[in-house]
Amino acid sequence: MSEAFEGYERQYCELSANLSKKCTAASALGGEQKKQKVSDIRAGLENAEDLIRKMDLEARSLQPNVKAMLLAKLREYKSDLNNLKSEVKRIASGNLNPDARDQLLESGMADALTASTNQRSRLMMTTERLNQSGDRIKDSRRTMLETEELGVSILQDLHSQRQALLHADKTLHGVDDTIGKSKKILTAMSRRMNRNKWTIGIIITVLIVAIAVILYFKLVK
Repeated sequence: MSEAFEGYERQYCELSANLSKKCTAASALGGEQKKQKVSDIRAGLENAEDLIRKMDLEARSLQPNVKAMLLAKLREYKSDLNNLKSEVKRIASGNLNPDARDQLLESGMADALTASTNQRSRLMMTTERLNQSGDRIKDSRRTMLETEELGVSILQDLHSQRQALLHADKTLHGVDDTIGKSKKILTAMSRRMNRNKWTIGIIITVLIVAIAVILYFKLVK
């Protein structure tokens, strides 16, 4: 149901009950006090008509299923308003004898009691709906907070994992640099060993040639 319609409905119910009480009080008055009371009631009726117009406009702007339900309630409020107008006309006519005035007073008190009961019932239903809406809002807010906390926890975990990956990346770069340096050292050592092998080979060859030359000269002599 529309929140705007519920607000107008609550205002109308309060105003209707108040006007019923004023009609009951006005029926027991006379003279200027009665005229002033009737004038006050008519001003309230104008406010009630304005609220009904607003409820009608709001109801017709809603979905068909909701619209039909609200228009049915609106017909009850219009009937209630017409009854109040008729009662004000009877009070304003001023042609009531004491017995009729007492009868009207009793009728007005009964109508006021009925209106008050109906108003209390409507307000209790409205309050219950508002409480249910409030509970749903609280549940939604609790779910949102839990989701937010979960999101923050996930972000913190992702941040920790990112830091771990960055640290591992730096470590891998360090290991790669160390392996590169070791490879260069091993390559240099391999080249040096090859040079040493050639040097030793040349030395051995020279020694063998020298020994051979020496032996040759000894044999010739």
